[in-house]
Amino acid sequence: MTDNLWGYQPAAGHTVGTDLIGYKVEATDGSIGKVDKHSDDVTSSYLVVDTGVWIFGKHVLLPAGTVSRVDNDEKKVFVDLTKDQIKDSPEFDKDKHIGDADFHRTTGEYYGRHRRV
Repeated sequence: MTDNLWGYQPAAGHTVGTDLIGYKVEATDGSIGKVDKHSDDVTSSYLVVDTGVWIFGKHVLLPAGTVSRVDNDEKKVFVDLTKDQIKDSPEFDKDKHIGDADFHRTTGEYYGRHRRV
């Protein structure tokens, strides 16, 4: 099941190749920031979210499987996580962790525990 965590859910409405940079990201309980980077790699799709002042400029890595819906008209991405679940996620450093297999595994384990099936 964790393999699916790194792929978009079919019902999310994301089309591979759509540029999500700049889209607002909405948790189940409010806005958390904007998409700074994303990947559509088949086995490793993710979003990097710039949380801005919400958690002091922290960036977070969200596996694509946490995305519940993409609204291209509103330029918003909705995720199946609360703000606290995102805030408590593994610390992400975009200069170190992109492509880091250990960080990828740790992040997958963290979000896998919080995933709704």
